[in-house]
Amino acid sequence: MSRVFIFGAGETVPLRAVPEEGDFVIAADGGMKFLEVIGIKPNLIIGDFDSSSEPDSGEIIKLPVEKDDTDSVFAVRYCLEHGFKEIHIYGGTGGRIDHTIANIQILSYISEHGARGYLYSQEMVMTVIRDNLTIEPTGIFSVFSLSGISHGVSIEGGFYEMQNGEISSSFPIGVSNHSVGKPVTVTAHDGTLLVMWADHGKDSEKFSEY
Repeated sequence: MSRVFIFGAGETVPLRAVPEEGDFVIAADGGMKFLEVIGIKPNLIIGDFDSSSEPDSGEIIKLPVEKDDTDSVFAVRYCLEHGFKEIHIYGGTGGRIDHTIANIQILSYISEHGARGYLYSQEMVMTVIRDNLTIEPTGIFSVFSLSGISHGVSIEGGFYEMQNGEISSSFPIGVSNHSVGKPVTVTAHDGTLLVMWADHGKDSEKFSEY
């Protein structure tokens, strides 16, 4: 199954992962503006169009303004229902902090359903894990528990390492670790972890100036 990219109405950020041929692209309402600037045509447009005008062409799913799900949540549900296992979310940070927190929680929802989601901000990439993840940060990385106390946490390859430890959602012991120039592996044996890291790799400057 190819990757899926969701572009929301939040801040525009440099593209770390870029849609390629065969990937599926969704514009979540105001995310059309993001895609127009970078010259990518969506496969699907989803939204209530309260923050943008409704397009007059393309495949569209129109949502009611009053609903339980945000446009981005509906887009994620669509992706999971159609079997996508790798979901990249742009335009999901900046602006209102409640929407940013909601999109971080979406990462947890994606993980619960057996897929991996990535949320991109100006400086960081975020994902949620319940197993293990190897990353190559280019600076700071942080690890937070989203499930009370996460047990059996290991962090290998960073400046500060941990073996079979605990991280609590009430104390940010995992904040501001540092890369030492090699891959970092984060493991959770029992719990849910939010992992975020600085990424200034070869693709990070693509479409960074709009």
